[in-house]
Amino acid sequence: MNTIHNTSNGQEDHMEKNRTATASPQPQPLRHTQPQSQRRTQPRQILDPEAGIATAEFSIVTLAAVGFAGLLVTILSGGQVKGMLMGLISKALGS
Repeated sequence: MNTIHNTSNGQEDHMEKNRTATASPQPQPLRHTQPQSQRRTQPRQILDPEAGIATAEFSIVTLAAVGFAGLLVTILSGGQVKGMLMGLISKALGS
């Protein structure tokens, strides 16, 4: 049974009455379902032959993207391409 009393600062003071304590059961230790000889004893990283492959693929794709960006910068910074782009922009703006 809980009773609530208001205190002078406006906060509620919870008072518990007639509370009976019950004994909580002790937690049981975890037990393995497989015998010791069948359990994994090595870390998962050592057992997985493909660990790290996704990271290697991402790094290869990143290097390819950087190379392609460098090629685009080289092509677009040339005078002929720059003139064509400026002509397209001027035509689009109607100047």
